[in-house]
Amino acid sequence: MSKIKNKVFLALDEACAQVALWKKENKKIVFTNGCFDLLHIGHVLYLEEAKSLGDILIVAANSDASVRKLKGPHRPIKDEYNRTHILAALESVDMVLLFEEEDPYKLIQKIVPHILVKGGDWSPEQIIGSDIVLSNGGEVLSLQFVDGYSTTALEKKIRESKE
Repeated sequence: MSKIKNKVFLALDEACAQVALWKKENKKIVFTNGCFDLLHIGHVLYLEEAKSLGDILIVAANSDASVRKLKGPHRPIKDEYNRTHILAALESVDMVLLFEEEDPYKLIQKIVPHILVKGGDWSPEQIIGSDIVLSNGGEVLSLQFVDGYSTTALEKKIRESKE
């Protein structure tokens, strides 16, 4: 199955075809990425803010293998099927893509969003793919970071409660 819930795209060519249709309709495309392992209020507020910047919000989620490379062998806590479907269930999210690499540079090259965003712990110059978006006349933004919420902190709290 290539599409699940009409929001989760497993085939990049189909995702790119949908993005091309949105662009033909003059929709402003916003793109972000992350692991989104244990979805929390910080993620939800961030994704809502990202969506408010345009018409379409595309969220690229790291695959399980990619999360392990970035976060270690104990992660992800939720598998990619769970993470992508939970993201797709959010009203603010229009498309979810899964990527195997450590970063979404190749996806950004294919999609060329109008706006590229990450959380406030990233400066615009640090955001992977900013060169592509800026060279195509787009914007790169670092959105508000919600202090006190992180998957790492949640994981630590869970582990400590078991000890």
